[in-house]
Amino acid sequence: MANSPASSIVELRNLTFGYGERVILQDVCLRIPQGKVTALIGPMGAGKTTTLRLIGGQLRPQGGEVLFEGQSLAGMDQAQLYAIRRRMGMMFQFGALFADMSVLDNVAFPLREHTDLPEALIRDIVLMKLHAVGLRGARDLMPSSLSGGMTRRVALARAIALDPELLIYDEPFSGLDPISQHTVAQLIRLLNDALGLSSLFVSHEIEETFAIADHVILLANGKVGAEGSPESLRNSTDELVHQYVNSLPDGPVHFHYPRVPIEQDLG
Repeated sequence: MANSPASSIVELRNLTFGYGERVILQDVCLRIPQGKVTALIGPMGAGKTTTLRLIGGQLRPQGGEVLFEGQSLAGMDQAQLYAIRRRMGMMFQFGALFADMSVLDNVAFPLREHTDLPEALIRDIVLMKLHAVGLRGARDLMPSSLSGGMTRRVALARAIALDPELLIYDEPFSGLDPISQHTVAQLIRLLNDALGLSSLFVSHEIEETFAIADHVILLANGKVGAEGSPESLRNSTDELVHQYVNSLPDGPVHFHYPRVPIEQDLG
């Protein structure tokens, strides 16, 4: 059963977006449940990261609309859009830390940019956020001294610095070893529940995704191919869902790019 608008923190209504003549999303309707961990999965190029950028207002839809807590982003001026963005936290792919700033200063950055809090209070907030991700002792390190997993955890501390209502992650497990993947996955789940957040993340790591997600949305061919609980997608008989969840090389998503018969190419 679909969520009611009141229980959704984000809603996409009949959203269409493309780059040039290439349509990425076509008439997409989806809802991100309030207070839940939602995963956005699907083949490469299906529009997952594009969807995150549309929700954050970095991109504007060519049709339809994006709503955050019932407010449409369409027509908002820059000040209004920035106010909405301050209610969202974003953990970018590979962390995107400032290389010339210490761990403490990276996490303090949004607090210094968007608040007038005294420096002593900012330091205390930063230390609490770093403690939440297990890295309070790393506050004086530079990003070049961090492992991949530590970098993601610092980025996560920065993402929660302003106590957002929605936390967005772009491929948080990409490039991490199994221990770091599991650590980051558990932090996503624990912080969502402990802080009363709503979380949305893009991932290709099915096992970690299904272990922590409440709701899963599969994007494919410019549309929502399937959505539901991890268990419902794992047990789905839909060919596309079955192929993706079980990592099969061929199916509705073809291994071969469209081509002429090989005999014709080889003469």
